[in-house]
Amino acid sequence: MPALEKLSIDTPEQVALEFSLATVGSRFLALAIDTLVQAACMLVLVVVAGLAVFGSRLMLNAASQWLLAVFVLGTFLVYYGYFALFESLWNGQTPGKRVIGLRVIHASGRPVSVLEAILRNVVRIVDQMPGIYAIGIISAFVTERSQRLGDLAAGTVVVHERPVSMDQQSFAAAGPPAGLPTHHGAGKLTAEEMSMLELFLFRRREQLDAYARLRAAQRIASYIRNRLGITTIIDDERLLEEVAAEYRALQRFG
Repeated sequence: MPALEKLSIDTPEQVALEFSLATVGSRFLALAIDTLVQAACMLVLVVVAGLAVFGSRLMLNAASQWLLAVFVLGTFLVYYGYFALFESLWNGQTPGKRVIGLRVIHASGRPVSVLEAILRNVVRIVDQMPGIYAIGIISAFVTERSQRLGDLAAGTVVVHERPVSMDQQSFAAAGPPAGLPTHHGAGKLTAEEMSMLELFLFRRREQLDAYARLRAAQRIASYIRNRLGITTIIDDERLLEEVAAEYRALQRFG
């Protein structure tokens, strides 16, 4: 089955979301970074355990057995709990995924849940067999959405973060790009209203997960439509970008 490069999702609000699916190569780069972080955590754990044993001098009694049990548990948590913990707390990202620009989401486009993060990483035990993620790699190559077994079990996919379409400096310096309409009436907006719009476009939206970003764009776009009397059917974020471009162009060429 040929793999897809893009994942297109139609939300209940009839807005299309499109994500670039992560390749095996980019996922391995993220995994390499995470492995280094895990190794650093293990080193700290070994040093702390060694100091505790050396300090207690109880190598042959019950206390040493408890120390060994704690060390084994800590090793398990670092090795297997690392991914589930970060993906639960960081909306589908680990340190490695964040550096490479990847995120785990549900196949429906919503953020990954704690249960899904745990499930996909429990199955990692199978995916990594026989030690070089051979099963996971084969699964990613033969599935349409590049999913390893853990993703299939949890209903998740790994995608690239969406880049900003146009930064604030480009808007301010060049005005509206070719092809962007300038008839929304953006000149009616106050400076405070533009600050709200630009705060979302240039700072907040790339920090939000897909669903929160969609909802925020809908709320702001709904306000802008009502404020300017816009009836044109257009994607919410696209509308906000066009209004921001028009406003900056009017300021510059005014």
